[in-house]
Amino acid sequence: MTDTIRKEIEIAGRKIHLEVGRFARQANGAVMVTSGDTQVLVTVCGDSEDSDNSFFPLTVDYIEKFYAAGRIPGGYIKREAKPSSQEMITARLIDRSLRPNFPEGFSRNTQVICTVLSYGTKDDPAVLALLGASCALTVSDIPFNAPIAGLRVGMGSAGEYMVFPAAQQTEALDLFLAVKDGAIVMVEASASFLPEDKVLEALKFGYKQAEPMLAVQDELRSSCGKEKSAFTVAEVDAEMQEQIKSKYQSDLATALQVRAKTERKKALSELKKSICTEVAEVDGVIDEAKRKMATRIFGELMSAQVREGILHEKKRIDGRSPEDIRPIVCETGVLKSPHGSSMFTRGETQAIATVTLGSGDDEQRMDTIIAQNSSSRFMLHYNFPPYSVGETKRLIGLSRREMGHGYLAERALQHVIPEARDFGYTIRVVSEVLESNGSSSMASVCAGTMALLHAGVPIKKHVAGIAMGLVCDSDNIVVLTDILGDEDHLGDMDFKVCGDEDGITALQMDIKVDGLSQDTMRLALEQARQARLAILSQLKETIPKPGELSKNAPRIESMKINESKIRDLIGPGGKVIKKLVADSGAKIDIEDNGIVRIISPDFEKAEMAKEMIRTITSDPEVGGIYLGTVKRITEFGAFIEIKTGTEGLCHISQLDDKRVEKVEDVLKMGEKVIVKLTDIDRQGRLRLSRKEAIGQQPTF
Repeated sequence: MTDTIRKEIEIAGRKIHLEVGRFARQANGAVMVTSGDTQVLVTVCGDSEDSDNSFFPLTVDYIEKFYAAGRIPGGYIKREAKPSSQEMITARLIDRSLRPNFPEGFSRNTQVICTVLSYGTKDDPAVLALLGASCALTVSDIPFNAPIAGLRVGMGSAGEYMVFPAAQQTEALDLFLAVKDGAIVMVEASASFLPEDKVLEALKFGYKQAEPMLAVQDELRSSCGKEKSAFTVAEVDAEMQEQIKSKYQSDLATALQVRAKTERKKALSELKKSICTEVAEVDGVIDEAKRKMATRIFGELMSAQVREGILHEKKRIDGRSPEDIRPIVCETGVLKSPHGSSMFTRGETQAIATVTLGSGDDEQRMDTIIAQNSSSRFMLHYNFPPYSVGETKRLIGLSRREMGHGYLAERALQHVIPEARDFGYTIRVVSEVLESNGSSSMASVCAGTMALLHAGVPIKKHVAGIAMGLVCDSDNIVVLTDILGDEDHLGDMDFKVCGDEDGITALQMDIKVDGLSQDTMRLALEQARQARLAILSQLKETIPKPGELSKNAPRIESMKINESKIRDLIGPGGKVIKKLVADSGAKIDIEDNGIVRIISPDFEKAEMAKEMIRTITSDPEVGGIYLGTVKRITEFGAFIEIKTGTEGLCHISQLDDKRVEKVEDVLKMGEKVIVKLTDIDRQGRLRLSRKEAIGQQPTF
């Protein structure tokens, strides 16, 4: 029986408990993390043998169980099915945080599963899941370089930073960071135009708050950590390395100087094939071990050459200097039917963005243990088809990468979307990446901005995005603006920054080196700001303000009525609203606060519905001209309904400008008649005159 080890830490007044040895004992490592009523079980398992993959086969799953919140899943299938968007994004956050901290060359299949077993609304399960994942790896026998920890940082009303923020405290800043001893390893943030210096302060604050999480993992490793399993990475064949380097160094340099991505990729592929054939072929048969070694040597030589050019010559693969942005082309209206469209091309990265406008029924409904019955009226979806990088690949559904890139672009633009009271549409942006050579998510932000404006959406500001990179050694640091795909792969940082002239709206950072100094991060943010300003100027030149609403878009009008009039508008059994919809052809949504939204396929029908609602919900006005309906006829006059449930008497003397002997000589039951409201007595009774309304048009 394994002993149970328990540890407790306190962060910002919140106690977090770690329990090892009691749960899931057949896993390589398992930890139950508890904070308040939230409990997350994290397990890690790994193969004992190396895989044949050329990359590290790490799988991270984050699962929220509905029973954790005391709920049964909705729909026909009463069990958890495919992961929600939020589960996929959280799993990706954990993966990005963990992956750089495994030993280089480690290639065993490794799986991390984070399961939310109990959920209390005051606790963030993502923070607990990342802590548990690192802790489980730290105490397991799976090689893992250093414990890490994560925290969410928000901002209070006075501009103060805080961890474990409430929902309203994430509107100005919602920053999730992962740290290890001496370094920040991952950042994902959304901000409301926060200046760069404030972002740096938030990162520093979050790192300091997370330090107890690192210390407790060191304690657990000392008390119950397993001995790490041994693994070896084959040493480089020095003789083969020298053979390849001496003969093919110049050919490699020539291939790397090819500017176009496709041609460069082809040249490098052919060169690698020639090298492998020469050094790995024995009697006409390729020796697989030698081929792998030659491929490894080729990759290392290519990386060294690219990095050398950047570090010492300040020259990149495509000939740019570190600060240069590739040529940009901005276009709008590239598609005919969508409500808005644009295309943003930067070098060999190209994205088409479309905007579709809908009604409240089109809002994204979310039903998870955290976002129960909530909805969103703004969505951004990102698609990355295989042809964008010249590949063939089976289309098997949405990938985590597509989900993560779309989430980043959505967070970048959500801060400029107008409020529902000002623009009542549901808004969907879709980015189709047509070509990619680095930073397609940032191209999606720029294309999305233009498409929203082209659709006539009155966004608050233009937003642009730029991807930054880093190449460094012990002596030099070079920050790269607008990185290529190869620079992302061979460099030391991928740093995406979105915003406008005033500040940042979204930030994503993945770091491969041990740590970045505050000075380096400040340099990267400032260089990103300068690039962002340059791109913003081109976006504004292309489309400076919102265009006209597309003729294909539905018309949505909003109006405010007195809440006491909602009952009048609906009518008994919905009779009034049903008739209004039938007569106008518009769809009408009524909110409890008196906001009425009119959704119509054209402007005229929307205006008709608006006038009808105004008539039904307005109080009678003396002097107003009304189109009424004859409801009752008496000897002394007629009772005419001028609005639903409101009648007045038109005396026989007021029926015509000449004498009337019988009311029936002038009016019939159910007849529509124009009348003027001449008086409302102390008892609230209405007096009408047909005589004074002759020849006039209704105002109600």
